Amino acid sequence: MSADDGREPGTTRPSGKPNHQPTKQLGPVTLRRQQVDGGSTTDQRLLDTGGPTDWLHADPWRVLRIQAEFVEGFGALAELGPAVGVFGSARTPADHPSYTLAEEAGRRLVDAGFAVITGGGPGAMEAANKGASEAGGTSVGLGIELPFESGLNPWVDVGINFRYFFARKTMFVKYAQGFLVLPGGLGTLDELFEALTLVQTRKVTSFPVVLIGHDYWDGLVGWLRGTALAEGKLSEQDLDVLTVTDDVEEAVATMVRAREGRFPSPPPRRAE
Repeated sequence: MSADDGREPGTTRPSGKPNHQPTKQLGPVTLRRQQVDGGSTTDQRLLDTGGPTDWLHADPWRVLRIQAEFVEGFGALAELGPAVGVFGSARTPADHPSYTLAEEAGRRLVDAGFAVITGGGPGAMEAANKGASEAGGTSVGLGIELPFESGLNPWVDVGINFRYFFARKTMFVKYAQGFLVLPGGLGTLDELFEALTLVQTRKVTSFPVVLIGHDYWDGLVGWLRGTALAEGKLSEQDLDVLTVTDDVEEAVATMVRAREGRFPSPPPRRAE
């Protein structure tokens, strides 16, 4: 691609590979491409004292680190605007249909005026970030320290790495207006059921959850209705927030309806 092809500096080449643009690190926050403003960076780092470090592992210090994670997350995402969380397996290969769906979802969400938030990892998360970034939208990755599947994918433009799952989960729920869930494993199921629990307990309202892929999700939804609901472990309204579809356009349209206030909030729960 020539330098005079009409593209702004730092945009993505049609080859599908991200340009190697400067990366700006603001503490745990990573900025790439158009998110890098070229301004000042963190002025100073604390100097090593050379003294004992046992105090680093005390619970009071952990509280301060937890506090810092919330402060950094709130500060980085406070002006994000409407956003949708996209979840899916980190083990999804690039040639898998779920990768293509996630990439399309990221692109269409941006076209509909949403930022895209993922776990920042590889697989389906990378695909959604790629679609969002290539579409010129805000591509957010909320990473987590793990002994495997760690590190932010190269399509994340605003990235935050967390030590603590609960701080990271708060950012997903606080700044996403709904979740698109592609086929995934335990981590994906964890996010899915946490969202359903928060809706059930009225911690969040008008929060749509769209499962993409009938072949993958119908068995789970069938068990929820045929077993958990049939035995009285759930109420029908607990599952009203769930939509299963193979159509990315339908999934995005559900998020648009929620943004416009046309997604039904669950009615007040009666005492049983």
